[in-house]
Amino acid sequence: MGLIYGYDISLRPGNVARALAGLASPGRDVPPLEVTLPGGEPIVLPFTSQFGSGPVDCSTGSTLDLDTSLKFDADDALRAYAQQSGSGPGADGRVRVGYIYVTVRSVSLLHPGYPSVQCWAATSGTSRLFARSAGVRTVFTAPAAGSGGVCCLFDTGDGAPEQVCRPNGEIVRETAGGPRFPDRGALVTAWPDPGK
Repeated sequence: MGLIYGYDISLRPGNVARALAGLASPGRDVPPLEVTLPGGEPIVLPFTSQFGSGPVDCSTGSTLDLDTSLKFDADDALRAYAQQSGSGPGADGRVRVGYIYVTVRSVSLLHPGYPSVQCWAATSGTSRLFARSAGVRTVFTAPAAGSGGVCCLFDTGDGAPEQVCRPNGEIVRETAGGPRFPDRGALVTAWPDPGK
């Protein structure tokens, strides 16, 4: 099995649709996907769900699985990735990367009062790109900042401590399991009350 790196965004309740809309890249060549999110909020996205485009009703469920490709502003890591894949940046100067798997959880794995949006690379090459590219990091941390995100973690999926990201895209030189956040409980205590 290859590398499976991803970003895990924990949000204030009711802000999942805004976070997903912030991730959506315009110009994706798939029919719009009509989704009813856990809790009943409707949204239309340029994603697929289990590689299909039929309406998805997760209003009574606790998870929603989506798949997509996203566009990123080209930085050195993204240009190298595009050159290696033979595609290069588009006319808009952005690089399309995908597939990326997105899992929406109505209950975050970190705290039951917060939902989460998890975005995972589908290949080892994309995982390495997730680790190297500031442009990729910005795409995942910006929706966290713009949608009431309380935390964004970069996870290598191997049991190693996650890197804590700030909403502005900067990696905090802290890890979950490090001196500042010795465990996930210490990380979560810094979050505001989900009901406020």
